[in-house]
Amino acid sequence: MAEAQTAVPSKTVKFIVTRQDSPESAPYKEEFEIPYRPNMNVISALMEVQRNPKTADGGETTPVCWESNCLEEVCGACSMIINGKARQACAALIDKLEQPIRVEPMRTFPVVRDLVIDRTRMFNALKKVKAWIPIDGTYDLGPGPRMAESKRQWAYELSKCMTCGVCLEVCPNVNEKTSFIGPAAVSQVRLFNSHPTGEMNKDERLDTLMEDGGIEGCGNSQNCVRSCPKGIPLTTSIAEMNKDTTKRLFKKWLGM
Repeated sequence: MAEAQTAVPSKTVKFIVTRQDSPESAPYKEEFEIPYRPNMNVISALMEVQRNPKTADGGETTPVCWESNCLEEVCGACSMIINGKARQACAALIDKLEQPIRVEPMRTFPVVRDLVIDRTRMFNALKKVKAWIPIDGTYDLGPGPRMAESKRQWAYELSKCMTCGVCLEVCPNVNEKTSFIGPAAVSQVRLFNSHPTGEMNKDERLDTLMEDGGIEGCGNSQNCVRSCPKGIPLTTSIAEMNKDTTKRLFKKWLGM
């Protein structure tokens, strides 16, 4: 007589998500339990909640809102706090996370809904320092000047910034009480000031860093460089811009 087989319970993943219905409403937490699949990341888990928006106790709820795009740690859209650490949800693998997995929105930026945040502060900082290469028109300008290979190599590292906002989230000097533009914008000044065309506006960018909320707002906590998902040498950029703004200040004093 064949032995009766005991059903093996399917593996599940437990989530605790901090939610917020609107910018004005109070945050609250909901627990979810979803089926486990190999190689899941936090985004795929949130998609399971979206397909079947029920809490762990079976209650009906609304799908969790979040942002994502590339799903390969390039766009920076899916930044959130996972188990207390600001990081990219697409790169956060379920197998490497302690459960229950606690997911929260980044709090340096205003919350729009659930895990969706408003990064206007960061984008305004990039506008302020003119983090772009100006051109005179849409016509063909021909090949631009070449960069030395030694300069190009470290400039490429700075260009990896995906405006994810993690460096601003972990910086103790970026909050609602300060106007500090944050490490991302400072590093972009270094990047565009090093460009053969971008350096035409070098002094203008340095003058912006010397204004209120500029580089003087950095407290050198070095949280930014430790947390950057792209390993960008943010503190090196800040040190270099400190040096360049000091030179710029002396030149202005001397009328040069």
